[in-house]
Amino acid sequence: MYKIQANKSGTRSIGVSLENLETIRRYSLFQLLIDSSGIVTEQSLDKLKLNIRSLLTTPEGSSRELLDLCIDVIYHRDMKAIGLANLLDLYTQWNSENPIQEPQE
Repeated sequence: MYKIQANKSGTRSIGVSLENLETIRRYSLFQLLIDSSGIVTEQSLDKLKLNIRSLLTTPEGSSRELLDLCIDVIYHRDMKAIGLANLLDLYTQWNSENPIQEPQE
């Protein structure tokens, strides 16, 4: 279990599981999320929420893992832009340390 800081003062945090990170990778949720400025804003969080809502309406997106990610992390009551920025940082670090294993022939 990983923890991300949800506010500037560090008094609030959100738990992120390995399954949550794998779900983000599986659905490519962070691809094209942040604009060219690289700044994470509340609009970025709203965009992510809308993308997930539309995924949940598809047969491929109606998985328990995606719902768990929503409940535990994305729609967490403390999730704000700073929490999303920290989640992006955590995911980037985790993704570089855990590359996708390509099947061997």
